[in-house]
Amino acid sequence: MTVGIDKAGRTRFRMRDLAGLIRIYEANYVRLAKLVPDPAACDRAMISRVAGALDLHLVIIERQPHTTSLVLTYRFTDHGGCVFEPNARINVYHDVRAAEVVSHCRRRRSRTTRPWTPGRMPELDRKWRMNRFLLKWLRFCTFQGHIFIPGITPTVEGFSLADGPSLQDRPSL
Repeated sequence: MTVGIDKAGRTRFRMRDLAGLIRIYEANYVRLAKLVPDPAACDRAMISRVAGALDLHLVIIERQPHTTSLVLTYRFTDHGGCVFEPNARINVYHDVRAAEVVSHCRRRRSRTTRPWTPGRMPELDRKWRMNRFLLKWLRFCTFQGHIFIPGITPTVEGFSLADGPSLQDRPSL
C-alpha cells in the first residue's frame, strides 16, 4: 500500500488492496467518532442542524456490545414527498475501531458490471468506492459543523425511513 501525503497534510490512498481498505475503515471510525462521539448514549433518531447546511439525520438501527448499526442521511423534499439520500447504512465495530458502509443509495445509479480479470477484484473495488465516499462525506459533515451529542442534539419521536427507500429494498452500490 502506498500512502502519500499532499501539501495540506491529508493522506492519499493510492492502491486498492485489502490493507488500504482496512485503513479506510479505521479512518472512517475516527471521523465518525468526531461526528457521533457517544453512539451508545444517542437516542434512536436524531437530527443535527447547522445554519446554512442540510439537516443530517442519524438513526440507530441496532446496538450490540461491540457493534452499532446506524443510518446517516439527508432528507430532500421531492415531487412525491421526501427522499432520503445518500441513506448510508454503516456498521461501527467498536472493538477494532473500524466503520464500514454496508450499503447506500443515490439517485444516479450505475448498474455496470465489470467482468473479473486477473489482478482485479470487483468486490474490493466496490467496497473501496463506497467507503471512500463515506470518508469524504464524514469529513464534509464535520467541516460543516454537524455533531450528534446526546441531550443537546434534537431527537425525533416516531422518525422512520419509511417515506424513503426501506433498509431492505435499498440497492447497494
